Amino acid sequence: MLGLALLALALGFGLYAGLRPGPAPYGVATDGVVVLTGGPGRLARGAEVLQAGLAQRLLVSGVNPSVRPGELRAALGLPPEVFARRVDIGFAADSTRTNAAEVAAWVSQHRLRSVRIVTSDYHAWRARAEIAARLPEGVGIVVDAVPSRVPWRQLAREYSKLLAAQVRLWLQGPS
Repeated sequence: MLGLALLALALGFGLYAGLRPGPAPYGVATDGVVVLTGGPGRLARGAEVLQAGLAQRLLVSGVNPSVRPGELRAALGLPPEVFARRVDIGFAADSTRTNAAEVAAWVSQHRLRSVRIVTSDYHAWRARAEIAARLPEGVGIVVDAVPSRVPWRQLAREYSKLLAAQVRLWLQGPS
């Protein structure tokens, strides 16, 4: 039994590492786009989606409280009027679980029916699971994963977090 469990974990890890999601298909539009901070390329991708008209609002979730709005606007490369009218900054989140809560509150506040999640490819499955568990019923999710190069140990750590999150969400049942 132990051997079968270890084999299942190893096969699962192989599938997880080899089948990470990629960028969303070109032209896919959603009501909102959420950038989960913490990795290269995420802010640029969120700004690109907003500028291309593929989303009406942008939430940058998990922003360090020491970051000033002007610094974030410069990092996004957005004109001041676009930033002021269409970008929301989330300072409350410091983990994937709190990102999910922040995203769910934002989606409800703006009555969005679909949301694009921009994060790193190795983090996308867990982020999607956590966010989906908290969103109102019927809200569509598009994963827009930024390709990354991470060491296998980091992949293994994220895979274990994904498994733990899946078990926790399963035990919690539908919200």
